Amino acid sequence: MPEIRPETDVRFIVGVGPKKAALLAGIGITTVGDLLYSFPRTYEDRRKRVTIEALREGEAASFKGKVLSISKKPTYYAKGKKTPLHVLVGDGTGAVELVFFNPKYMDRIFTQGRAFVFFGVPQRVRGKLQLAHPDFEVAEESAEGRPIMPVYALKSGLVQREVRRWHEAALPAAGMIDEYMPRSVAQSEKLLSISRALVDIHFPPNRESLAQARYRLVFEELLMLQTGLMRLKLGRESGQRGESKTANVTAKDFEALLPFPFTGAQRRVVSEVFADMGANRAMNRLVQGDVGSGKTAVAAAAVYKAARSGYQSVLMAPTEILASQHLGGLSALFEGELNVALLTSGMATAGRKTVMEGLSDGSVDLAIGTHALIQPDVVFSKLGLVITDEQHRFGVNQRIALAHKGTGSGSRQARDAVPDVLVMTATPIPRSLAFVLYGDLDISVIDEMPPGRKKIVTRAVTSSKREAVYRFVGDEIAKGRQAYVVAPLIEDTDEPGIPAGLRSARSLKEELTGKLTGRHVALLHGRMKPQEKDEVMQSFVTGRVDALVSTVVIEVGVNVPNATVMVIENAERFGLAQLHQLRGRVGRGAAQSYCVLITDSDSTHAQARARTMTETDDGFRIAEMDLSMRGPGELFGVRQHGIPSLRIADLARHVRIAEKSKAVARRLLTDDPMLVKPGNRALGDRVESLFRDVTEVGL
Repeated sequence: MPEIRPETDVRFIVGVGPKKAALLAGIGITTVGDLLYSFPRTYEDRRKRVTIEALREGEAASFKGKVLSISKKPTYYAKGKKTPLHVLVGDGTGAVELVFFNPKYMDRIFTQGRAFVFFGVPQRVRGKLQLAHPDFEVAEESAEGRPIMPVYALKSGLVQREVRRWHEAALPAAGMIDEYMPRSVAQSEKLLSISRALVDIHFPPNRESLAQARYRLVFEELLMLQTGLMRLKLGRESGQRGESKTANVTAKDFEALLPFPFTGAQRRVVSEVFADMGANRAMNRLVQGDVGSGKTAVAAAAVYKAARSGYQSVLMAPTEILASQHLGGLSALFEGELNVALLTSGMATAGRKTVMEGLSDGSVDLAIGTHALIQPDVVFSKLGLVITDEQHRFGVNQRIALAHKGTGSGSRQARDAVPDVLVMTATPIPRSLAFVLYGDLDISVIDEMPPGRKKIVTRAVTSSKREAVYRFVGDEIAKGRQAYVVAPLIEDTDEPGIPAGLRSARSLKEELTGKLTGRHVALLHGRMKPQEKDEVMQSFVTGRVDALVSTVVIEVGVNVPNATVMVIENAERFGLAQLHQLRGRVGRGAAQSYCVLITDSDSTHAQARARTMTETDDGFRIAEMDLSMRGPGELFGVRQHGIPSLRIADLARHVRIAEKSKAVARRLLTDDPMLVKPGNRALGDRVESLFRDVTEVGL
């Protein structure tokens, strides 16, 4: 058998046949090195177990129990698949059911009276706790000699016992991985060697060794991320020439056009934007602020300065109805000052032709639209400012294409300078995440709300209060108000893995049509055609719909000041940031607004989310809480930028390590910008490899 090395195909490990290799490839593991860098998602201390009585919904736990009964019974969700195996286990304090949907030889393993050690996450199904496919070992074979056991994230077809065995077989290859951390950094940060860290992160002899291994791997991951992002920013600042917007316009000059005064935060952000626009390098700035904080007014100020400097601007929104809303507000603001036009795919041919001519000859100062703006035949005279609203709703290629409209074939004038770019989001990005993710982007935060806005009254109730909630909805509609009702599902389903009792938008629409007699109840969900969604939303905007029953497609939507109630069914199914975004759909007018969370879940996380929502309306605090509860994951479309994903770093818990790594990255790049000195070259090569596919992160 060949020596196991990091580059060895994973199929050379005993037990990894073609089928298992295909499953591993599906989670990105094709070599032994990939196995080494596939870290445990958690650890189980086999000496610390809970009783069955102490099991809680949604909380991973280890427990010991004897098999009380085994049965194969068809269930309502089996639908022709293999009959699931149901195993009832008990320990004297209680009993819990285990379900295996693809049992194979399980009925030979689980015999009545035999004891096992189980590990899994209990879920409540039809009122009772149940564990689906828990990890297990025969009690007498349980590894008491190795108390800290790794627990890996798996996909169907893989089980913990075999994956642990494969990781153990891969350990000798850890000693063959060359050290790439500069010696000066390893010494100053007291880091383990990479080979020792990779062994101890999988099978630590004790908690101290695990902590040291995790620190080494978290630090290196954040260091490489910070270093890569800083190099991107250095490249952008040195190579991306812009054109200075020279008009002597101040925040106060623009403020005179507004029907309301800027907040202090808006004045600060406008000053930052204007300073960027006056420089000779292209602006690449993210403006983030909570719903209602005044981001659009800041963007309008940038448009005003660009126009006064002789440049056109473009604002791209994710939907036609949102683009139309921007058109209404900005046309009124700039009446008599600038020529504002709308360009969408749904426009009549004659109207589209008129707008296209205005863009080409320069008579249109500001174009507002959707992805129609990036079509090849759209040509600008002199595009100097590109604004995207809810920028993570666009693919990176769409945003790049829009910015390129200021140069080359997208511009009537031959120019090599690129437009200024301003991206806006009402999705609060946790400061710790923005700190790392946008190392190549300049960030402005509008952290102050306009005075006079009424706080949205938020309540969390159980389903026993549902009738009272909908009576309240009816009372608000009777006052001439409107309401949103959000459900986690589009339609009722018996799919396995989906808990019973989840409300669907379709059934709720029917139910509310009966409850709210004489009122117009409409349905909105993601499977509808874009034109259908726009028609329903437009009816709600104009007041023809009293109650809108929807899925989360209205999470980022239009401004409906008359909507005063947001009801969220099965609130436990939504993340904190998502709940906050949904709540932000109301509270936009002068009337008092309300948000009601309906949930019967007793899980710790669900209760913590509900408590946070009722206690604070600070979007940034909520975003931090959300990050700490569920980790960075795919927040804010990280993957679409090609930025290396974080395998082990947790941006909620590792902010101090992120700060340290950023300082080290800055020090390394100040001394050696290309990381080509002998002591830095290995790190530089690794960063280069990780960031090979990253392009224009800031757009």
